[in-house]
Amino acid sequence: MAGQERGEGRPRRSALQRLVYWGAVLAVWGLIFLVVFFAVFARGLPDTSSLYQVDRQPSITYLDRNGALIATRGTQMAPPADLDALPDYVPAAFIAIEDRRFYHHPGFDPIGMMRAAAANMRAGRVVQGGSTLTQQLAKNLFLTPDQNMRRKVQELMLAVWLEMKFSKKEILALYLNRVYFGAGAYGIEAASQRYFDKPASDLTIGEAALLAGLLKAPSRYSPLSESERAATRATVVLNEMEEAGVITAAQREQAVTQPVIVSRTLATQHAQYFIDWLDKSIRGLVGEPTEDMIVETTLDLTLQTAAERSVRRILERDEGRGVEQAALVALDGDGRVRAMIGGASYADSQFNRAVDARRQAGSAWKPFVYLAALEAGYTPQTPVVDEPITIGNWSPRNYSGTFSGPMTLAQAVAQSTNTVAASVADQIGRDSVARAARRLGIESRIGLEPAMALGAVEVSPLEMAGAYDAFANGGRRVEPYGVSRIRTPQGRVIYQRSNPETGQAINNPPLYYLNEMLRGVITSGSGRGAAIAGRDLAGKTGTTSDYKDAWFVGYTGGFVAAVWVGKDDNTAMRGVTGGSSPAAIWKGFMEAALPRLNAPRIPDGPAMPEGWRAPDPVGDLLSNVGDGQPVEPVDPGQGDPYARNRRRPRRNRAPASPDRAPDLAPARPAARAGTAGRRPPAARTPAGAAVLLTAVALHRRRGGCRAPAPVGE
Repeated sequence: MAGQERGEGRPRRSALQRLVYWGAVLAVWGLIFLVVFFAVFARGLPDTSSLYQVDRQPSITYLDRNGALIATRGTQMAPPADLDALPDYVPAAFIAIEDRRFYHHPGFDPIGMMRAAAANMRAGRVVQGGSTLTQQLAKNLFLTPDQNMRRKVQELMLAVWLEMKFSKKEILALYLNRVYFGAGAYGIEAASQRYFDKPASDLTIGEAALLAGLLKAPSRYSPLSESERAATRATVVLNEMEEAGVITAAQREQAVTQPVIVSRTLATQHAQYFIDWLDKSIRGLVGEPTEDMIVETTLDLTLQTAAERSVRRILERDEGRGVEQAALVALDGDGRVRAMIGGASYADSQFNRAVDARRQAGSAWKPFVYLAALEAGYTPQTPVVDEPITIGNWSPRNYSGTFSGPMTLAQAVAQSTNTVAASVADQIGRDSVARAARRLGIESRIGLEPAMALGAVEVSPLEMAGAYDAFANGGRRVEPYGVSRIRTPQGRVIYQRSNPETGQAINNPPLYYLNEMLRGVITSGSGRGAAIAGRDLAGKTGTTSDYKDAWFVGYTGGFVAAVWVGKDDNTAMRGVTGGSSPAAIWKGFMEAALPRLNAPRIPDGPAMPEGWRAPDPVGDLLSNVGDGQPVEPVDPGQGDPYARNRRRPRRNRAPASPDRAPDLAPARPAARAGTAGRRPPAARTPAGAAVLLTAVALHRRRGGCRAPAPVGE
């Protein structure tokens, strides 16, 4: 009874009272949840006192030999841009495409977040983001790019903090000065300088739209490597700007039709192969960078552009013949790299074929064979015979499939006769050929099998250009290089290139004779396609079996360029020889480069030995029978280059002993077995005299020493 009275005595709550009651309970628990929630996610928030501190890797700026900008690697930040100095449409472009409600939200945009969530659900994947400019700034300033709930909540908390601490104008200025635009540029000022070579205050509507479009994905929409995609994205930005009332329809139309010109130096993408090559050596020169550096290089952007145009033109022309890739290296007489092309497209492949690829040299290797022969006593007029020959179990063939019979050594060089090169190398010893190539700078493996004489050696275009440079500069060995000086932006020199004396690598008269023979390659031989009227040029073509590689390496006084074409998968092209595509690239490049270079004729090199006289093509043949004298090859750093302890070449030489030439690969046993087909030097034997008389008779009957029909590469 008493319990019933107590129950009846408690008044029942009304619906409003119950709502207030349970609302208070939920509010208390909600507050507790929020406190715990934010306490958990606030742990580990970054120190916001670092707002104005910039933590970045030092930048490395590369300049060409005339001080023009080539590229900047690492991060670059220009002085902050003044928002008031920018045209109104510049910040408006970023607001239009990134955060239309920027001036109306407290740091986060619930409407935008719900709109993005709905769009993502409809698409079944993430197609829109709901982050505001303030949230993006918070992420860029304080957080990592990790995509998880904790980071997203911290981003929102920091965005609200930024909105409470700064005005909208200050937040927008911070954003524009700190956001990443790709190509190593942070901030609107650095991006404007990097992409357009102008201050941000001079940006046009189209340029502002292009930069605003970059932020979604700087690499994907880069105007350097993805120009069409960047243009499409910029058009989207222009549409948003017109819809937001930032620009008029007429301004949009003008911006769409007016092309945006990207910086010429940045558009020179092939120069990035050169920068990649230098990047690998910078730390070896100065250690790990701890401050911004400026690298003064040897590259000439004008020559680089000429090289790019010539390569691009011939690749497009000969695409139907299977020419897919090309590489070019140009050096001056001291080994400075003036131009470098590492492939058809840097955007498609960053592999540097000019430096890192090793491809068979083909007949472009033969100058090393003939240099060793000239040092052993041969001359351009030494009679030789183009005939079938067998060395061990190997029988070389000529490109033409025929044999031309008696000829001079000079004619064999001009027509790139394979049988003569193989025979000469076998007579003087292939180890002497290898030593000659090493002396000029070839560092790749050199085998001593018979096919080495015809270029069965894998080398890089950089190596070949460096080795041929000795022919172009008077016989001095060079070390190719690309860095002249490294300094800080304040002018403090960190590294200065010194030019060590490398000494004379080729003596005379071998250098004189070799240059004369390689001139003949261009004037009357397999390299006629590279001839330029009025210029003193020399060089050598090269084509490997089944047309897998084609080369042309040519030079004038103090300047050399090596060109290779082929395919990355090492499959055959369709009839492409060194005298076709590579020679065409070389000629196109040199026609543009020679007026700028003002190059002299090919130098004769050191003084001739006492009593030497210029050769008489017929008289010397008669007088030299049985009188060949070897010329001591030059070994830089080994005393007097004109050493008098001359010796005749040894025949059937064994490979060099390990202590003399540790970097030469041993010959394969089968390659050295037998001596069938080997002939003594023609000018030193009765058989040679018979050949000589035949050659003289032909000379008299034909009225001169005309070259035989071309026999290819």
